[in-house]
Amino acid sequence: MKHRIIPYDPKLKEFARQLRQNMTPGETKLWQRLRKKQILGFDFDRQRPIDRFIVDFYCKDLMLAIEIDGSSHDGELAQARDIERQHRLEALGVTVLRFTESDTLYKTDCVVATIEAYVRSNATDLD
Repeated sequence: MKHRIIPYDPKLKEFARQLRQNMTPGETKLWQRLRKKQILGFDFDRQRPIDRFIVDFYCKDLMLAIEIDGSSHDGELAQARDIERQHRLEALGVTVLRFTESDTLYKTDCVVATIEAYVRSNATDLD
C-alpha cells in the first residue's frame, strides 16, 4: 500500500465540513457510488483537505483524488488555478482524476467505470 500522510492546513477543516454539507448534485450522485468501499473495497473520503487544498474525493490507500469540475472551473483564471493545484498535488504523489459535473450527474456509470479501471490498473492489493 503506497499511502502516506500528507499534511494539510488545519484552517481548511471547517471549510471542508461546510463543503460536505453543500455538495453539488454531481458530487452527491458520485458519493453514493464511492462510499462504503463500493469501488473494489477502497475507502474514499469526501471534501478532504490535502496540503493547502480541499479535493472533492480522496482515497488515501491509492493516493487518488477525484475532482468534479462544475461551471466555476470554466474561466481562464479558474483553469489556471486548477492546473497549478493539480501540479502541486501530483508533486505530493497524488494522482488526480477530473470529471465534469455534467458527466458525473448524467453519465455516472461511465465515470465509475473510469475510476474502477484506474483502481484495477494501479492498486497492488486487489485479490
